[in-house]
Amino acid sequence: MAAVSGKQDMPPVGGYKAIPYKKIPARQYFSGTTLIAGYLGITAGAAYLYYLNRVQVHREDLERRSGRLAIHPLLLAERDRNYLKQLRRNRDAERELMKDVEGWKVGTYYGEPIYESKPDAFVEPSYPEFYVHTDIWAQLKRTYFIFFS
Repeated sequence: MAAVSGKQDMPPVGGYKAIPYKKIPARQYFSGTTLIAGYLGITAGAAYLYYLNRVQVHREDLERRSGRLAIHPLLLAERDRNYLKQLRRNRDAERELMKDVEGWKVGTYYGEPIYESKPDAFVEPSYPEFYVHTDIWAQLKRTYFIFFS
């Protein structure tokens, strides 16, 4: 075997340093009292910010509800107006469709009144009767709550 030249790595003279095996306590940045005071301070600050946000949310909610209540009668009136316009379109379509039928009177079935009611009372038509002259898709959307374009 060939001889290896060079110096062997040996421990330093006097030996290695002692291995530290004793527990080294962690450095304390804050005492317990300081931590509790900090927690209470941060909690108080967060509670104050939560209160301010809650007041703002309540104010916006009140404004939103007031707006809805203010516009609600207008929306109801518009809905009723559209309803009556559709009834008029139905009546006009019936008049146009049955103009060539002898003895036909609009709102009756060959002269027989469909509804027995007071003369001034409004008789609401049935659901299919209301949609009789409309597009079938409008009726399906309304009937089955189908939302498509």
